[in-house]
Amino acid sequence: MTSLKRPGFPAALGVLAIAATAFATGAFASDNKIALIPGGPHPYFAPWEQAAADAQKDFGIAAVDFKVPAEWKLNLQTELLESLAAQGYNGFGIFPADPVGINSTVAELASAGIPSAALAGCTQDPSDVAFCLGTDVYNSAYLGTKALIEAMGGKGNIVHLAGLLVDPNTTLRVKAVETAVAETNGAVTLIQTVADTDAQEAADQKINALLGAQKDEIDGMIATGYIPSVVASKSLRTLGDKRIKFIGIDDDQIVLEAIKDGFVAGTMAQNPYGQGYIGAYVMDLMASGECTVKDDAPWIETPQTAKFIDSGTLVINQANLDSYKDDLKKITSDIQGKFKDTYLNCQ
Repeated sequence: MTSLKRPGFPAALGVLAIAATAFATGAFASDNKIALIPGGPHPYFAPWEQAAADAQKDFGIAAVDFKVPAEWKLNLQTELLESLAAQGYNGFGIFPADPVGINSTVAELASAGIPSAALAGCTQDPSDVAFCLGTDVYNSAYLGTKALIEAMGGKGNIVHLAGLLVDPNTTLRVKAVETAVAETNGAVTLIQTVADTDAQEAADQKINALLGAQKDEIDGMIATGYIPSVVASKSLRTLGDKRIKFIGIDDDQIVLEAIKDGFVAGTMAQNPYGQGYIGAYVMDLMASGECTVKDDAPWIETPQTAKFIDSGTLVINQANLDSYKDDLKKITSDIQGKFKDTYLNCQ
């Protein structure tokens, strides 16, 4: 982990803070430059690029850009943040590459009057991010496991294909699956949790090896990461056996086709587009000096943060394959439309 106290960085932030104050006195269209920055390359964040473009257009923001570190490493994310701050970006939506390690950089930004929000994954309190907007990952994994158990007829052996251990959401998802299984009072057994499957090579190797060795012992699988959802959907189709019930996450086309054809029971929708779109909208308001967050807003408290907002989730199955996108758009519109009054104090 590299030092964040590089020569010139605080000074550059000070200049930008003055610029941010000047922006607040500007005309109707915002002069702000907002960046949406994931922890590293991952297909989950692809909708952020369109969300950035749409937010820039819909809310009259000078620039909203999607910037991705070259690898999933904290030092690369912090270097990217520093570089963008020096280029005049004055509001950030961040998926933390490390929920604790990112906080020193966030604090430096905040001290210069540059706001940031955690999107899709939270920082660990105490933190200077304004709030965390993301999937209630515990609830999503819990509901997904309940849907899997129902598809299995309420009994049998399941496997959890978990995401990257560096992802702050993975631990919450593991606990949620374990809780849902425990509620069956022994009718369902979690025979294995396979972690670090949310990378292509690892997912291919681990999932196919698992099915090759144990498919007759497995009655159901739940994946709580994007890539294992796709890999497992492909593998179950290749096997041609619909006995094993599977619930994935996210709406990759391969997963949706597998649901349509009966190889997958369902998948948990998240709302990455809404996270990016709403995040850019709010960072623009805050960067302009127009709004601050309400301490007494109806925040959800999680193990990571006291200021969490659920960006929405739902189960996609054969019944709503054609309508779930409209449902997610309604969720996004509702959150964005009420955000100012619900979560912000604005001049």
